[in-house]
Amino acid sequence: MAKTSYSYSTKQHKYKLTYNSPVILTFAAMCLVVLILDWLTRGFTNRLLFICYGHGNPLNPLTYLRAFTYVFGHSGFSHFAGNMTMLLLVGPIVEERYGSWNLAIMMFITAVAGGILNTVFFSTGILGASGIVFLLIILSAFGNMKKGEIPLTLILIAVVYLGQEIYLGITANDDISHFGHICGGVSGLGFGIWFQKKTT
Repeated sequence: MAKTSYSYSTKQHKYKLTYNSPVILTFAAMCLVVLILDWLTRGFTNRLLFICYGHGNPLNPLTYLRAFTYVFGHSGFSHFAGNMTMLLLVGPIVEERYGSWNLAIMMFITAVAGGILNTVFFSTGILGASGIVFLLIILSAFGNMKKGEIPLTLILIAVVYLGQEIYLGITANDDISHFGHICGGVSGLGFGIWFQKKTT
């Protein structure tokens, strides 16, 4: 995906506004559009298209669509802002390292895997980009990994984030899909290891 830039100049300096991270910025924009639609329709669009329901009806075509589109939906502005803050902070670094197309494929696979597993094995509904954010966090930890080395930061991030989500998934009753977080983190570990082996 090509980066897009816009430039303007003053007497002393020339500035260029760059669409520096096409996948991340486009994903964030789509999430914003879905959030606005959800607000305008008082939750109808989320309920119809952007919540992946557990034990979904296999005869309903929307079941298969929701297994992916749930990552664009958010329950409100605070949910959206929390995910987008981390997404925009970590995402461009990951996209620069792995490339736009590779990142888009990883995000798609992570979303679909989480949606299908939730539909088949769980009874709760999931929505939001938290799984994608966890994918990006784990992938970012591979950034300084060199041949024959395992960064301590990677281990700590995996233990802290995944350990916390596994614990909360077992003990907490907070209406948060910790499974989605775990799925994103595990996907990040898998993709990170695969790319590391491929490049070394």
